[in-house]
Amino acid sequence: DVLPSPEGPAPSVSITEIRQYLRAHDIPFHDGYSCLHTPSLFTAANADQPPQAAASAPYTLFIDKTTGSFLCTATLAEGTWQDFQANVELRHRGIPPATSQETEEDMRQASEDARCIWDRALPLWELLDEEETNKTKAMFGISLVSNATLKRFGVRYLRTAKSLVFPWFSPRNATLKGLKLVRVEKKGNTIAYLEETLPRIDSYHNLFGLPLIGSRDTELVLTGWELDALALHQAAGVASLALPRGTTCLPPSLLPYLEQFKRITLWLGDDLRSWEAAKLFARKLSLKRCSLVRPGNLQPRPLEALNQGLNFTKILRAALPASHKSIISFRQLREEVFGELANTEQVAGIKWMRFPELNKLLKGHRRGELTVFTGPTGSGKTTFISEYALDLCMQGVCTLWGSFEINNVRLAKIMLTQFAGRRLEDQLELYDEWADRFEDLPLYFMTFHGQQNIKTVIDTMQHAVYMYDITHVIIDNLQFMMGQDHLSVDR
Repeated sequence: DVLPSPEGPAPSVSITEIRQYLRAHDIPFHDGYSCLHTPSLFTAANADQPPQAAASAPYTLFIDKTTGSFLCTATLAEGTWQDFQANVELRHRGIPPATSQETEEDMRQASEDARCIWDRALPLWELLDEEETNKTKAMFGISLVSNATLKRFGVRYLRTAKSLVFPWFSPRNATLKGLKLVRVEKKGNTIAYLEETLPRIDSYHNLFGLPLIGSRDTELVLTGWELDALALHQAAGVASLALPRGTTCLPPSLLPYLEQFKRITLWLGDDLRSWEAAKLFARKLSLKRCSLVRPGNLQPRPLEALNQGLNFTKILRAALPASHKSIISFRQLREEVFGELANTEQVAGIKWMRFPELNKLLKGHRRGELTVFTGPTGSGKTTFISEYALDLCMQGVCTLWGSFEINNVRLAKIMLTQFAGRRLEDQLELYDEWADRFEDLPLYFMTFHGQQNIKTVIDTMQHAVYMYDITHVIIDNLQFMMGQDHLSVDR
């Protein structure tokens, strides 16, 4: 291949290079927690003047320190580091920068669909009568959430779908950009919450509650669920936001909106996965400003804490600083050790739903561990591993595939067939339905094939971990990735 692949990983850029480039072009900036802040190239006031003249303008453009990608919170223009450089070069030649990509047809369609649903949904306190309101609130476990809180956050109810409706308003001009619908399904004594978003989940970047944040707010509690944000605001009166994908992922494009906070407390949920996610997200947000609420019986998720009448101030004050010292005593580890003993099932990892025998052998999938599957050619390693990974992925484990032996189209076909549990070639009319559901899984593929430079592969993995919070990586297989030359070295 002479030409580079257009889908290949974006060229990496270091924070030093970014700073040097900004200084070389006289673009003023200051250091934030996860981003560098600069005046925007995209606002009408700044577009016509040279960069140095824009120094007095508000710093509404944020450049991610890890990837170099940028977002202008005033115009919602965004792009890669290369796009940013291209816009600076264009401006030097007197050409106004390209406008935001927000007008894409898909986003517009999703926004129109969202508007139709939003108009049909009713504010929860305006249902037929008090009885229906109380019944609906009880169904979702939010009987103690007041109407004033629901009104403040704009929560509505869609009768036809028996769903709560959470709005996503544009931070720029308060127009409706999308929605999240949440309904309840009873399974025996337990209730499960099922979610659906408009636009689709990978384009749904709503920090729920953002329009209610004031420019002077410096402290924030970040939750993994909209109903938890309601409970937090009501019980503790603190600024609170909910992440769009819960504990699965913190998309880097949301980091600019979190730059104004000097202190962030992560209270994501009540299980060990929430705790692991909180530690991962704190690294992205800068450890020095983050504290974590440790899950436990007396520290459940915020909605549960509200329902149990627990003291929120006490829980928030007991949050642990995310930045661990290099040397600590057992006293500081004591709570963590107790947590591991009290939650042995969760510590063992995420169980496979379809492989009870594998659970006996490996106990579950845990981060930071390496599992090697070996077997002769044609013994079914790829088929089994794709089934094994799919099982975890369907439970919300963010998965990255490196398929060096078979190409991604063939691998995706195998996995889609396993996901649907049927021969789709015989029922092509069902393809779109299953493909839509498959597309919503947190599943990503590396575009390499055959022998590769190890450093390039590891750089790509690190990039994926930062961008998509990957917690499970598959290499299939090591021999193809290393090539034949390495077979003599110690495997």
